[in-house]
Amino acid sequence: MERKFYTFLVFPGAHGRVHKVRMPFYIVHMILAFSVVGIMTVAALASSYARMLLKVSNYNNLRTEREALKTQYRTLETVVTQTNAKLGSLQSLAAEVALTYGFGEPHRPRLSQAVLTLATQSNSSVESSYNASLYAFTLMKAAASHSPTDWIAQGLVSDPRLDRTSLPSAWPVHGQITAGFGQRMDPLSGEGAFHAGLDISAPYDTRVEASGDGIVFSASPDSDYGNAILIDHGYGLTTKYGHLSKIFVVVGQEVKRGQIIGAVGMTGRTTGPHLHYEVHVNETPVNPARYLRG
Repeated sequence: MERKFYTFLVFPGAHGRVHKVRMPFYIVHMILAFSVVGIMTVAALASSYARMLLKVSNYNNLRTEREALKTQYRTLETVVTQTNAKLGSLQSLAAEVALTYGFGEPHRPRLSQAVLTLATQSNSSVESSYNASLYAFTLMKAAASHSPTDWIAQGLVSDPRLDRTSLPSAWPVHGQITAGFGQRMDPLSGEGAFHAGLDISAPYDTRVEASGDGIVFSASPDSDYGNAILIDHGYGLTTKYGHLSKIFVVVGQEVKRGQIIGAVGMTGRTTGPHLHYEVHVNETPVNPARYLRG
């Protein structure tokens, strides 16, 4: 059988010699087939790469949106926390004003778990705990206009069930107050924010003392507070110490007024070394300056 060939004429130029190239049919067909396969492969790779670029772009956009939503969530969470703190303070103030002018009856205050445990261990009745809490409320109401020595002079602490050493009246650290209780400009965000305690400036690692007798309720990192200690003083009174560099107490430990419990630091959300100090009455923040001596 005679083989069939393709004949190709190659003209190198106007004055060059013509070259004749003969190729069998099957060689030409193979070259065409490989060319088609190569073009399809390149097209598939280009399409796959384009889809990958599109997916990466979409992923980056989704990640950016997620970060923006997380930032908005944190901002809203901060606003809600601050609003709840303001509402709690306003409710406490409203109740105090109502009781002062005889507009209402005192509600049974909520006692912390540590206080309830101590009451159970000492076989105290619920009614006696309630009476002690009401008595503590009267004492705190008088704190707005009287010093601790005035309380004793006016006979406000004559009840033997109320231990005066449990009142958070001692300074936890000595230094300048750089931020007070209430509304202020947040030094990090530059926006208005509610400040639930006092910021007392002191050198790094300055020893921090308990402001009153009590039991350590928590001693661990606490989000914006950094290393923090919460002490339960009974009668619904608790104190909080934040931004500590070191913690020297453990949960459940009984501490005395003036006992060293930690050291000043700058952990958590802070711009420099200082102690953030809070006083809570029935889980509502109040102005610590109402109880500190001097």
